Amino acid sequence: MKERILFEVCCGCTEDAVEAEAGGADRIELNSALFLGGLTPSIGTLEAVKAQVKIPVMCMVRPREGGFCYTEYDYETMCRDALALLRAGADGIVFGFLNADGTVDVPRCADFLGRLRAVKPDVETVFHRAIDVVPDVYKALDELIALGVTRVLTSGQRASAPSGAETIRAMLRHAAGRIDILPGGGINAGNVRAFLEETGVKSVHASARSLRTDTSVRGNPEIFFGGKIDGKGVPEDEYKVTDRALVAAVVRAIEG
Repeated sequence: MKERILFEVCCGCTEDAVEAEAGGADRIELNSALFLGGLTPSIGTLEAVKAQVKIPVMCMVRPREGGFCYTEYDYETMCRDALALLRAGADGIVFGFLNADGTVDVPRCADFLGRLRAVKPDVETVFHRAIDVVPDVYKALDELIALGVTRVLTSGQRASAPSGAETIRAMLRHAAGRIDILPGGGINAGNVRAFLEETGVKSVHASARSLRTDTSVRGNPEIFFGGKIDGKGVPEDEYKVTDRALVAAVVRAIEG
């Protein structure tokens, strides 16, 4: 019997989560501001998602865009956010702390994990793609294993998981079942089957998003409320949402 591959979908709102589950996703990574790489979602978003879906919900804890070496103010905010998310029903927390030189900030990770486990002893934890910028990925894996982190989200230290497949395969060998390796970045229905066969991983992470248009900003293009600017310096009126058809296409490709 063929082993089942788990599919996690990166979501940015309640509708995304509903669409992901409807398309056949096994788990959700819940964020806000996906155009910034994913930031901490609000408690209201998590509560709404938990009221709508039955699959597990992992919550990103990331207070700002940019890198992963945080100030004490950032760290205090992240701790408070993480504990509030757990109390509001999050099944797990996605995080990443690095030192200024890009190495894993082990003391801060240990402190953060201790706080989480005091609230939810069996909490699942994910060290996100901060691992893709560390100078020694295998040392980082060993440190995260020693800390008891559940899994790492990685593109194999490349721009996309398919381009980092060789490193992901090596990470999987190094982990030897001690920590889960969750590849993410650039995975879609067209490449997921070959990627699985090349790497041997047992789970994948993708966004499966399509564009939607919001025409409300067209009345005065000189007013900018955030988001992207097109080539003419005008705010774009498109944004991305999880597409259940794209999720379902990835699921079908995974199943072969």
